[in-house]
Amino acid sequence: MKKQYDFVVVGSGLYGAVFAQQMKEAGQSVLVLESRKHIGGNCYSEDHEDTGINVHRYGTHIFHTNDQRTWDYINRFTEFNHYRHGVLTTYQKRVYTMPINLGTINSFYNTSLVPSEVDAFLSSKKGTIQRPKNLEEQAIKLVGEDLYRAFIRGYTLKQWQRDPKELPASIITRLPVRNSYDASYFSDRYQGIPLHGYTPIFERMLDGVDIELGVDFFDDVEHWRSRAGHLVYTGPIDRYFKFQHGKLNWRSVRFETELLDEADFQGTSVMNYADEDIPYTRIHEPQHLHPERRQSTQPGTVVMREYSYNNEKAPYYPVNSPEDKERFALYQALARKDEGVTFGGRLAEYKYYDMHQVIASALARVRALNRQ
Repeated sequence: MKKQYDFVVVGSGLYGAVFAQQMKEAGQSVLVLESRKHIGGNCYSEDHEDTGINVHRYGTHIFHTNDQRTWDYINRFTEFNHYRHGVLTTYQKRVYTMPINLGTINSFYNTSLVPSEVDAFLSSKKGTIQRPKNLEEQAIKLVGEDLYRAFIRGYTLKQWQRDPKELPASIITRLPVRNSYDASYFSDRYQGIPLHGYTPIFERMLDGVDIELGVDFFDDVEHWRSRAGHLVYTGPIDRYFKFQHGKLNWRSVRFETELLDEADFQGTSVMNYADEDIPYTRIHEPQHLHPERRQSTQPGTVVMREYSYNNEKAPYYPVNSPEDKERFALYQALARKDEGVTFGGRLAEYKYYDMHQVIASALARVRALNRQ
């Protein structure tokens, strides 16, 4: 006789893992289905066999939040180091700090502005665009054509595989420009990297929860639904509804990982590449995420070159074109009618979420269900 569960959770990423942990803690029976051979979704990390460097297999993940409840919750499962994220951008063989700040501007224009001079200086570069019709015009309105051409156009073209003129202005409603030398990427009160990587967090969250790895929910939907008092689905929402309103558009990324026989390749965890003729968007060097464990005797360093491409089987970022938004609204209407199912997380909600936002969303959904 097949075992029944109060909840069957499809996907073991952050939303699924938090939901499963909370319901298990509340005394509910939970089964987690994961199509990959490991838990943790895109947050999965592992120690490199030759160097011991903890590698985020699907790209660098920085945890940051201002929300006390979320911070308190995640700290039940890990301790964080004191890493603070900074991003550098290479353009025409020169390195600049990002987001755009006083240091970036002075270096790019070979000037020595002080904070009170930045606004007037950039205003002289912005032109007269009042109502931007696309991403390019919006960016020029915000930072001027010079900075747009240097730091935004090439990166955007590579990231989305579309000319910025073909992308909606809403993608960048604002660009952070700082009138100081503050080069911090995030300003959140709480930031860091889990001391032992992300995977142990998921192992602790899912301790005692039944898990089926390498199982595709769609191979036998009726079977898994029949075993669930309530289904939690964290995969692409269009696939769940058999693409009946068409496919949503996603961008995917792939990584080329290389072990280099040198102590330090680029001196930072993430280096963006803004030039159009460089095929990758950025290079990750994960040893820099853990300064507390880096040693001079470390045998080499690991780098990961990131490429953006189309792969509907590995969705990462929602494109969110006007057509996508209309299509997603139709899927949302279907989801509201599907009783006994929770749709949660980046893929099911067709929304870009940071990690802390996914956790907060899952916690809120659990609270709502427990009040019913």
